[in-house]
Amino acid sequence: MYAILQLLRLPTVFTAMADIFLGYVLTHRGLDPWPQFVGLLAASCGLYLAGMVFNDIFDRVQDAAERPNRPIPSGRVSLQTAILLGVGLMTAGVASAAMVGPSSLQIAALLVVAILGYDSFLKRTPAGPLAMGACRFLNVMLGASEFPWLASTMMWARPQIACAIGLGIYIVGVTLFAKTEARQSNRGILAAALVLMNAGLGVLVWLLLTWPAEMRPAIPLAMIAFAAFTVNRHAIRAVMNPAPEHVQPVIKLALLSLIMFDAALVLWHTGDAILALAVALLVVPALSLSRWIRMT
Repeated sequence: MYAILQLLRLPTVFTAMADIFLGYVLTHRGLDPWPQFVGLLAASCGLYLAGMVFNDIFDRVQDAAERPNRPIPSGRVSLQTAILLGVGLMTAGVASAAMVGPSSLQIAALLVVAILGYDSFLKRTPAGPLAMGACRFLNVMLGASEFPWLASTMMWARPQIACAIGLGIYIVGVTLFAKTEARQSNRGILAAALVLMNAGLGVLVWLLLTWPAEMRPAIPLAMIAFAAFTVNRHAIRAVMNPAPEHVQPVIKLALLSLIMFDAALVLWHTGDAILALAVALLVVPALSLSRWIRMT
């Protein structure tokens, strides 16, 4: 079971859950209707965890050379078991989306294409980070799908589309930053990745500053700024010394910070401090589990 949890990279699924909270409140009135929200949450978790499994399935040869202790190359999880687990999780994710509605099913189908495309061959091409960013973009939009009180075309409008684009660009940068995390990284690539990460956050800040509101969103902006400062401080150190032991902790921090960015955006859009706190608290199980299970 521990090997399977390692294969799933379980701590990272909480970042996907935070995206669903964000997307849902951007197009719904709170978390109602609850069955729809839970269905989208289940769909996101199933697809995200399936993506982790298929990532290791397609990387098993490379992992055998660079990370022989990973579950599949070490033999602790058989290839057949991993395939069955990945297919099962992906099927459950798509089925959950289908039960919510046709728009959710369409986005889930796009997520399947993006996930399998990235895991199978895109990650080894320059398009790899873009594909991973697309996965995060679609995950936010999955949360924003199937809302009952707006026309379907409004799903692709502000503010949800801006939030999804900003977080997607951020993940493009994180993925580029992690591209050679198992060995000595290139400083130029790390610096470019950091620029992309900050560009994604810039989209979020732009949205908060330009969206019509009676008051400036000071607290959400402060939350984003604090998390961004923390990520940048550690990332700059990694750029200066791009050894794996410096790069890998930055990736973990950047992924966990996604939860805080989502919480800040939830607070901005809803003004509900309790709901925003509930999203932020997703970092607790993620951080706790990351002590025993690697996130990358």
